[in-house]
Amino acid sequence: MGVSISFISATMEELDRAENDPSWAGEYIYELYDSDDLSMPDRPHGGPDKAWAGLQFLLDETDVEIEFLMDGFQILEDGTLFGWSAEQIGSLARQLRATPWERLAVHYDPEQMMTEEVYPNTWRFDPEGELDWLERSYEELVTFFIEAAESGYGAFMSFSF
Repeated sequence: MGVSISFISATMEELDRAENDPSWAGEYIYELYDSDDLSMPDRPHGGPDKAWAGLQFLLDETDVEIEFLMDGFQILEDGTLFGWSAEQIGSLARQLRATPWERLAVHYDPEQMMTEEVYPNTWRFDPEGELDWLERSYEELVTFFIEAAESGYGAFMSFSF
């Protein structure tokens, strides 16, 4: 299964309720992701899934201010669910929209990523394939943030391991 991060858009009311009632939030998120079809398919949702650490490695070399494991506010004490405000989503959407993939790709260094044990630490096995995977994951992430921001959503970020 592995360590992964996923986002699903959330209204500010849902985020407020989640902050005040974390047990509700855990159940609510579980229901949203429990079936093959999201119960609210019109809501933006997306990765970066298992590519989060590789993308973080690349994003750290740009001026995009995102820290997957530190941003947002913690909802569940076990560190598996976070809330991101609509303002955070909007700010990141603007930054990501202004950051084409090519600005990240130039920082791709499979050897350094292996040395630093960047999860999932598979960079040397198929360096070009992994770069393509990171690009697809980045595009999905950008799409999520832009669509969520355009609709005025915040987000739930699920961190599973």
